[in-house]
Parts: sequence; structure tokens; C-alpha cells
Amino acid sequence: MAKVIKLRKGLDINLKGKATKETASISCPGEYALIPDDFCGVKPKVVVKEGDAVQVGDALFVDKLHPEVKFVSPVSGIVSMVERGERRKLLSIRVKADGKQEARQFLSSDAKGDVKALMLESGLFAFLRQRPYDVVANPDDKPKAIFVSAFNSMPLSQDFEYVLAGQETEFQLGISALATLAKVYLGVSAKQNAKALTEAKDCEVNIFDGPAPAGNVGVQINHVNPVNKGEVVWTMGAEEVIFLGRLMKNGKVDFTRTIALAGSEVKAPKYYKMIVGQKLTTLLDGKIHADGARIINGNVMTGLKTTAEGFLGAHATEVNVIPEGDHADEMLGWIMPRFNTFSTHRSYFSWLLGRKKEYIIDARVKGGERHMIMSGEYDKVFPMDIYAGYLVKAIIAGDIDRQEALGIYEVAPEDFAIAEFVDSSKLELQRIVREGLDILRKENA
Repeated sequence: MAKVIKLRKGLDINLKGKATKETASISCPGEYALIPDDFCGVKPKVVVKEGDAVQVGDALFVDKLHPEVKFVSPVSGIVSMVERGERRKLLSIRVKADGKQEARQFLSSDAKGDVKALMLESGLFAFLRQRPYDVVANPDDKPKAIFVSAFNSMPLSQDFEYVLAGQETEFQLGISALATLAKVYLGVSAKQNAKALTEAKDCEVNIFDGPAPAGNVGVQINHVNPVNKGEVVWTMGAEEVIFLGRLMKNGKVDFTRTIALAGSEVKAPKYYKMIVGQKLTTLLDGKIHADGARIINGNVMTGLKTTAEGFLGAHATEVNVIPEGDHADEMLGWIMPRFNTFSTHRSYFSWLLGRKKEYIIDARVKGGERHMIMSGEYDKVFPMDIYAGYLVKAIIAGDIDRQEALGIYEVAPEDFAIAEFVDSSKLELQRIVREGLDILRKENA
């Protein structure tokens, strides 16, 4: 029987604009882009040039440190641009799709004995991330475990149980393939009932019951099999496990995702079939209320600000659109006894309306960055056996020994998203943690 882990710390933020359980398809022709910054920790080396013809699964760039790790084209067509920025940093490789989706054939069932080699050749290894450092996994490492979270508890997040329907076979094939590399732990929500999740084979199923960020894989690692210094665990997104299952079933790469287009500025929030790297104009045209909205590539708590001219991120399972808030005018500010404004400290009377009330929250910080206040705010919403406030202070101070003692090897920036939301000091906690992990990785290289 699956183990049930009850989490009490955290915060559920009920935002308006959840995607309804309805899926639509959108046109695929146009330009697609693979963006190296989506794959943290990689030093890209381009292996194509403009004008080259590519199939789905052909490598566009590789990692300089580990050339066997390939990053492949999500569509077939012609390489239209190798975009570079300052100091020749590779920003993206764009492919003009031909609409045929001609895919390179990889070994499938006959190659199950060497799943790692198959994943490296097909580009699916690039979707494996490792703890510590939350970067693309090192193929030379031997992980002690692989963690997959089957749910996201952040506001406006994708409902994976809905996405999974009809793809149960591919999901199980993916889990079984990962199980040949290391022991697999599958994290399931107490609200999920699909047998493909609760009765999944070749893995240990753990059920998590609690508020956000219970769905974060880092939280699950901390409660099931914590990472100590010198140890490595790998993680993979639930829908990316389906990518692997498709490869094992058909021998071809298929990066089609079911994206939740959600947020209060979306006219009809629902799900759309998209391909990794697809231009967002194909998704957003005519579906947003206002031109001044904040478009987020990914989840509203952890994603990146983008524009309609951007491209769907490699790991994005949502595209969220919320008000920017540039022209908001609130009479008397926080002194007003508001009923439609969310507050974690009961500063407004809205807390009397219960947890089911939906709120519209814009992108304003609502205050300036100030000295760090050690008030215990982080600990109330941080469900890991880590002193989050002290860890952040150690990162800011550059105290590596202190960071290691406080558990930095277990965390990723996304684990601090809720703490960042409630932070009275208005610190960019996710950015601070990312910078700390990068510095620590260089020190230990």
C-alpha cells in the first residue's frame, strides 16, 4: 500500500482563471526554437548551421562538457536561424517547420537493456535533472534514485491526471524504462485517483497530502530519500516520462505537450496541444483580454516573463497570463478593508470569505526590497526539513560551509516560490538560490 505523507506547511493560492478540462488543437506550421537557457547547467555547442534540413530527433546542439548529451529538434524542417547575443552567447536555434513531422527512427523495444544510451541518442536525457544543483543530469553519475512528481500544487497549474488520460500505457513504459537506471519514486497527490498513478508498477508510490509546494519534487525528495553531500538523485517531469514512453513504444521522439493556458487575463482558459519550442502567438492570438497583460512562460509562481513572440519552454506545462498592474490605483492602499484582495497575514477582510474564493493578483511587487526580516515567514510555508531563512542568509553571505550544513544540496529555486510570495522583504529568493547553486557547483567542479 502506498505511503501517505501529510504536509502541514505551505500555502494554497486560489487564483482566478483555472483551465477547464477541455482540449483544443492549434496550427503547427511556423517557426520553432530550442533555447539553451531552458536546460540549466549546459554549455551549448552548435552542431548545425543555417539552411540545414533536420528531422524530429536530429541534434541541434550538444553539451561541450558531455558531447553525448544531445538537444534535438522538436520538428522537421530547415534551420532558419542560429541566434546569438552578447559575447556570442547562444540564445536559440530556430527551425522553420515543414509540417510533415518526419521523425528519425530510434531503437525501441530491442534497446530496452540500454535505456541510457537510447535517451542520450534521442535527446530525452536532456530532460533529466539532478540534485544537487538542479541542472541537466550528468550521464557519468550513478544516481541513487529517480524522482517523478505526478502533480503540481502551484496556482493555475496543469492537472496531470487529466493530461494522463489516454496516455497511461506510455506513462508506464516511461516509468519502467527509468527503473532500469535507478529506483524510481513516484509522488502522487491525495486528490488523484487514476490507477495509472496509484497502482504504477516498477516504482515506489508515495501519496502527498498538503498545500503548495507539496507537488515540488524537491519537497518529495526531502521527505522520502534526502540528498546528502556526495549523493546524486535524478528527477524528471511527469509529462516528460510520457515522452520517454512514446520513444519506447514507437521508436520515435514526440515532444507534444498538453499545455494549460490559464490566468485571469485569458478569455477562455483551457488546454491546448502544443510542441516544445512552438511560437506562443499560435496559442495566444485572440485569447487574451488586454494588451498590457503579463505573459508567463511556465507557471505563474516559477515561470519566466515573455511575450507573444516567445517560444514554449522545454519544461513548461502552462502558459499563464495575469494583469501587469502598471496602472492600478488603490485608494488608501493597504489601509482599506478590502474583500477582493488576497493576503497571507489577514490584512484584509477577504480572509472571512474562506479558501474557495478566487482572486485576481497582478504582477506588482507591492513594496520595495529592504533588509531581510527574520520573522519565520519562510518556515510557515516551507515544508522541508531545512531552515529556509538561514539558508538564504548563508547564500547571500557566500558561506559555502554553512550552505552545505543547511541543506543546499536538496533544494532548487522553485522550492522557494511560495516563500518568495509571502516574503515581507521582497527578496528575489528564486534568483538568489539559483546563483548560490551555480557558485557552489563551480566550487565543487
